[in-house]
Amino acid sequence: MDAHLDLTGIALVTSVALLCGLALSRLRQPSIVGYIVAGVVLGPTGFGLIRDAEAVRALADLGVLMLLFLVGMELSVRSFRQVYAVAILAVLGQVACSLAVTFAAGALLGWPAERAVLFGFIIALSGTAVAIKMLEDTGDLHTDTGRVTIGILVAQDLAFVPMLLTAQTLGPQGGGFDATVVLKLAAAVAVLAGLVMVLSRRERLPVPFADWFRRNPDVVPLGALAFCFTLAALTGLLGLSTAFGAFLAGFMLGNSTGRAMALRATKPIQAVLVVVFFLSIGLLIDLGYIWEHLGPVLLLLLLVTLVKTAMNVGILRLLRQPWERAFPAGVIMGSLGEFSFVLAATGLSLAVVDPEGYQLAVTVIALSWLFSPLWLVSARRFHKLAETGITSIRTTLAQVYGGEIAFANRVFRAVIHGASMVAEHFRIRKSRLVEEQKDDRRDAA
Repeated sequence: MDAHLDLTGIALVTSVALLCGLALSRLRQPSIVGYIVAGVVLGPTGFGLIRDAEAVRALADLGVLMLLFLVGMELSVRSFRQVYAVAILAVLGQVACSLAVTFAAGALLGWPAERAVLFGFIIALSGTAVAIKMLEDTGDLHTDTGRVTIGILVAQDLAFVPMLLTAQTLGPQGGGFDATVVLKLAAAVAVLAGLVMVLSRRERLPVPFADWFRRNPDVVPLGALAFCFTLAALTGLLGLSTAFGAFLAGFMLGNSTGRAMALRATKPIQAVLVVVFFLSIGLLIDLGYIWEHLGPVLLLLLLVTLVKTAMNVGILRLLRQPWERAFPAGVIMGSLGEFSFVLAATGLSLAVVDPEGYQLAVTVIALSWLFSPLWLVSARRFHKLAETGITSIRTTLAQVYGGEIAFANRVFRAVIHGASMVAEHFRIRKSRLVEEQKDDRRDAA
């Protein structure tokens, strides 16, 4: 009986996620928005159909590792060397600008320096999962825009290691910035630099037992996953980020002779886990908290999105990237990052932020993922419309969202028509019952 209920729940969750993804795709929005909406609908503040949120988050963590593993496989040394200078300089600029903004806000709001540093790190990071999915949906993943964006996101993921190590020294319960932290930071940089140097001098890394894997393709997914999780666990035991290890595993495998074979084998698994990851983001959105703090949440979400977008576009333009590349890349990186959750949780555990501040941070991060695809579509349409000229706000909104408005009107009319037909059916049925009762009373008389 329990197994039947579990299977029913899985069927319900997958069906709702599929329907939400298809509905948002029909509205010309990325399907990831539908998966987040499905998480909200099924979560504790929706219908409460998903109760074991911890199990979902555990699967979502695997989804993040698989995503970074795939990013590493997609990124060749040659292509990263083409953008590494722009990526590193862009990340340094993002961190510096984010810290400047949060220290300015902290001076106005009376924050301690530790909180300003933590929030600066949170704002500097962008959502790798959201950005890659948007690049895939828009067809820009393998363009110059996609390569620059992914290069910056990879540099951000690498920068997360020193950010986390620094965050663990903050607050009254932090351990302080000591020699151990410096050693961990130096080890992470040395491992990456050494790997890039080794891969730069060789064509492709040989894969052990490559012929055996080719003769037995069924074990290729297991071998790739074992390599990914083993290296992730190893870096975690060394005090570094498990995501860093997953990326390194993908980076090594992606520059080996088994790249194509591993990509074909692991991509379906990665796709399922990433859907679970976005569902878990929807579970984090507390509708009650949003309603009670609607003003601060929306204001902070708007400020973060606009400031991050302007900051990203400005930095890329300063790095001499053309406008047609800087604008979409800057908008795509306008959301907050997966590792922002980790930094927020670290700040809560070390008393850098209180539970109220943590809930606000988590809500804004999750909502930024929910609205970032919509922001990308809207920004691109507004940018295209601005080139032809804007006459009025009403005309602009009609041109930008005309398709969605027309589809919503059709759905609304269909719902109203269906409801009226159902109401008419019940009215006729009720009138027939009344007539039958009258006939029965006459017959009885």
